[in-house]
Amino acid sequence: MSAELHLPDLPEVRIEVPSPFAGARPGELAPLPPRAGGPRRPPWGVRLREALSSYLPLLLMLVLALGTWWLVRNTPLPGPPAGPAGVRSEPDYEMRGFAIERFAPDGRLLLRIEGGRLRHFPDTDRIEIDEARIRGFAADGRTTVATARRVVGSGDGSELQLVGGAEVTATDASGAPIWIRSEFLHLFLLTERVRTHLPVQVRWAGTEATAAGLDYDHGARLLELAGPMRAVLVPQVRR
Repeated sequence: MSAELHLPDLPEVRIEVPSPFAGARPGELAPLPPRAGGPRRPPWGVRLREALSSYLPLLLMLVLALGTWWLVRNTPLPGPPAGPAGVRSEPDYEMRGFAIERFAPDGRLLLRIEGGRLRHFPDTDRIEIDEARIRGFAADGRTTVATARRVVGSGDGSELQLVGGAEVTATDASGAPIWIRSEFLHLFLLTERVRTHLPVQVRWAGTEATAAGLDYDHGARLLELAGPMRAVLVPQVRR
């Protein structure tokens, strides 16, 4: 027994399968479709630029911190506070072929110092004079003259040390001359005194003496000689 089944006619449906070579130029292969399982990773150059841009602020902060640390480490420490500037021991001025005069408040001439060369030292306010000649004038008109190869004294000239061939010539209140010579004489002009601890020669009122030292007060007319001493006394003739 046989039977036949007749199906109605169905419309024709066109089915298209995309070709892997679609869209490719003649002689070229079409690009492969993306792989399944996730997006494609960017090239390493792109990834490097992205990493640098992400870590650049951190790197800059690290470099700045290292630079600050190096600067602090190599900066010299401040020294101790500087004290006042010391006074120089060298002369601050010199004069040659000079003459210095000192006057009293009433205008009277008290002292005149001449010499070949003068140096002033500010640390002790002292003066040094080569080939000095000194003239002191008392209130009563008496004059004292002193000479030496070298003189060391105070800045105002009130105290002088005569060194080398020192001589002092003066007159006392009665007008009698007095002459003193030694290799060292200490002259005090304000108090009119002369001292020395070295051998000295003295001539006064016709008397000549040599001694180991001297202390002479010109105002009081007092002369003290230290021994050993030798003197030649000339008797005064009474009329």
